[in-house]
This record gives sequence, structure tokens and C-alpha cells, in this order.
Amino acid sequence: MNRDRRGLSFYILAALFAAFVLFLYGPIATIVILSFQGPNGGLTFPMNGFSFHWFHALFQAQMVGDFGASITRSLILALMVMVANVVISVAAGMAFRRRFTGSTVLFYLVIASLIVPSILVSLGIGLLFSQLGIDPAWYSTAFGAQLTWTMPFGLLIMFAVFNRFNKSWEEAARDLGASPWRSFREVVLPIILPGVIGIALFGFSLSYDEYPRTMMTAGDSNTLPLEIFAMTANVTTPVIYALGTLTTAFSAVVILVAMTTMAVIRRRRLAKL
Repeated sequence: MNRDRRGLSFYILAALFAAFVLFLYGPIATIVILSFQGPNGGLTFPMNGFSFHWFHALFQAQMVGDFGASITRSLILALMVMVANVVISVAAGMAFRRRFTGSTVLFYLVIASLIVPSILVSLGIGLLFSQLGIDPAWYSTAFGAQLTWTMPFGLLIMFAVFNRFNKSWEEAARDLGASPWRSFREVVLPIILPGVIGIALFGFSLSYDEYPRTMMTAGDSNTLPLEIFAMTANVTTPVIYALGTLTTAFSAVVILVAMTTMAVIRRRRLAKL
């Protein structure tokens, strides 16, 4: 007869884990539930009916703020940061495979942006562009400010990827007559592709919800985090919960697409073997 040999420590750890999961996802679940309040519902429990009223109201004209325009700006900016982050990180990862003059100093300069408080980076970039006579905008100054936040993560990921990369595969392609570009496109890139997808997800997600480095660099047009922060003191309806639910669903879809893409790539690799 099999006996349960789980000791007291197992149940204590299980309870701590359950409390951690509840602490982590409880607020998200609360927002999702309250976003389905009835038309006369408020911001707290108990719920007053069930409806999709606030999701419909989200896309209508609001008394304060502009959700539609801020979401559009955040999406475009996140895509810009994602593309730039991937290109720069992959190029830097390739460059740092060999030592070059100033490589150490350059590396620490890039990583230093993670240590400097974000609000100071935002203030410094805003002042710099102001002194240059350039008006701050979400597509220029905020774009540069967010790159100072996403690039170090992308660079560190590429360092980890190339640290496990077997150079003999690339050398074999060169021996077979492949040009540097072709060896990168057909040998290096397929191998590092999971890391590249990870960098893209990092860049997009970090940009989409970045607040401190955007606060003083976005100019007169708010991104979504700035818009939400500005509206928290004025919005007294569950419409802001509906926005949180849609944003969470969108994030889940992005992650699902990335995981599906990686699974398809892995299956194709196995099929070629």
C-alpha cells in the first residue's frame, strides 16, 4: 500500500505558493471580473449586473482622455522599439563576438542605463532635446528614451545566446563557399532565432507599458501608460477596468503567437533532420 509521505514542509510550501499565485494574479482577476459590471456598476464589489457595456464605452468619446489615440501611439511606438531593439541587439551581439577597441567601455555604458533612475534618464533626454531646439514627441524623444531601457536587456540576451553558439557551424558554411551574409542568414540566424524572438517580446512589452522614461519625453501626446495615470484621478467608471482586461488579453495573444511561432520553427527543424 502506497502511503503519502509528504511531510509538513510540503504543505507549508504549497500554501506559500498558493498565496504567491493569489497575490500575483488576484488583482488581474479582480479587474477582469469588474470590467463586466452592468451599466450602473461601480469600481468595487458587489457587481451590479453583468454586461459588455464598458467595453463598448471604451471605444466611444470619453469625458476625459483619449484611449483610442493613446493605444495607437503606444502600439506604434512599441513596434518601433521592438524592431530597433532586435536590429541593434543582434548587430551588437555579432560585433561583440570579437574584441575591439573600446568594447568594454561601450558595454558598461550600455548597461549603466539600467542603474540610472529612469526619471533622470527621461529628464536628461528631455532637456537635451530642448536645448537643441527640438520639441519632444512620442516618436522621437520617447523612442530614444525607451531604447535606453530595452537595449541592455536585448544585448544581455544576445551575449547569452552567442556564448552557447558553436562557431564551427558558421565556419563550415564558409568552407562550403557561403558568403558572410548567406552564412548569417541560413546558419546563424535560424540558430539564434528563439533568442531574437525573446528580444522582440522584451522590447515590445517593456515599451508598451513604460511610464518613467516616457513621462518627460512624450511631448503633448500621451502614450497609454501616461493616459491611464492621468485618468486615474478622473475616471470613476469600470471603463478603465475594461481597458485593463483588453490589454491583458492582448498581451496573452502576443505571448501565444510567439510560443506558437517558436514551436513551428522547432518542428520544421526536426523535420529537416
